[in-house]
Amino acid sequence: MVYKQKGSENWWYKFTWNGKQIRESTKQPNKRVAEQIEAAHRAALAKGEVGIREKEPTPTLKEFAKESFLPFVTSTKAAKPNTVRFYRNSVENLVSLGRLADLRLDEITTEHVAGFVARRQLDEVEVSTINRDLSTLRRMFHLAVEWGKVKTLLPKIKLLPGENHRERVLSLEEESEYLRAARAVGDKIEAAYQKALTGIRAVQRGQQPRRPDSYLLHDVVTILFDCALRPEECFRLKWENLRDGLIVIHKGKGRGSRRMIPASQRVQAVLEMRKASADASDFIFPSGTASGHIEASTVKKQHYAALEIAEVEPFVLYTLRHTCLTRWAKHMDPFTLHVLAGHTDMNTTKRYIHPDEARIREAMSKVWGGHSFGHSRENGDPKVAAENSVTDRFDKDLTGATRQDRTGDLLITNQPLYQLS
Repeated sequence: MVYKQKGSENWWYKFTWNGKQIRESTKQPNKRVAEQIEAAHRAALAKGEVGIREKEPTPTLKEFAKESFLPFVTSTKAAKPNTVRFYRNSVENLVSLGRLADLRLDEITTEHVAGFVARRQLDEVEVSTINRDLSTLRRMFHLAVEWGKVKTLLPKIKLLPGENHRERVLSLEEESEYLRAARAVGDKIEAAYQKALTGIRAVQRGQQPRRPDSYLLHDVVTILFDCALRPEECFRLKWENLRDGLIVIHKGKGRGSRRMIPASQRVQAVLEMRKASADASDFIFPSGTASGHIEASTVKKQHYAALEIAEVEPFVLYTLRHTCLTRWAKHMDPFTLHVLAGHTDMNTTKRYIHPDEARIREAMSKVWGGHSFGHSRENGDPKVAAENSVTDRFDKDLTGATRQDRTGDLLITNQPLYQLS
């Protein structure tokens, strides 16, 4: 017989052969095809073409993570080292709890997952970090089912509520102060380099100091402020990514990352200055790291120094992406914003827009100022208001006809068709 497990789209079959129960997934959502697969298996057993398939032992969570999941991630995400690092860290968190790590995948229940969450909460781990581990566990469960490592449905993993999201958006004044501070940090680094050129090591010992990228932080954050790039996209920019005033992103975090972003005048000025003093590297921001370009750690000290000088509330560099997209949202339609943000899902773009109170009041003033209801003298008269409802006046402002004069489906004035032609 064929049947469906609860929550599964595919049909399974089960029957008894020589006193032993056979149960397998057809991996087919079509019932007729599933019945044909069951019949083919029965026929093969009857003809002696196949024996009873021995059920492979279900791996433990730790075994599946180390032997199947991580090798898969390492090979498929080789071009995204940060993604590989993320999954490795989450797997270490999951298998650090012996009770959960040593259970077979088909033995894990929602109670075991809740125990893992409780343990992490006792360790005062942030909700966002716990949710990243749960997301990894959910991904592992999906792959285990897809690869046939388990024959039963695994528990559904739900993320915890209350996760903090980035809400910070820098004001124009904060941006100005921070950029000024970033340049001051660069001036200090450059002054130290010039002093070293006349020092004992350089003059008497012939040990020339290495030329620093003094204004690295200033140049990076200028691009982040004006182009809404992810920091890692900015770090690995190459000269080939520049084309006719555009920054072309070929790959990134998701499918929507491929995009072209017009560079502002000050970004173009920064890039021209760097191009004039560039070495033979393909990267705009080269470094001695394994990747060949700067990483987050490269500008970490300069960023903290700039925050201290600017005396603004501390923020991470990713905040500049939120800041730029929030500003852009005032001047472009949501679809263009979605493309420039490099998101696959429009719902993700929505999380990057943080209108403040002044912006909300400005928007509502435009709404209320666009028509008469709520402000005209007649609205102060209860009798007139009762005869001429707000809804009907609003409809009439839009179409010239009240709701009563329009059909329910076509939303046009209820007139003979020959008058409309």
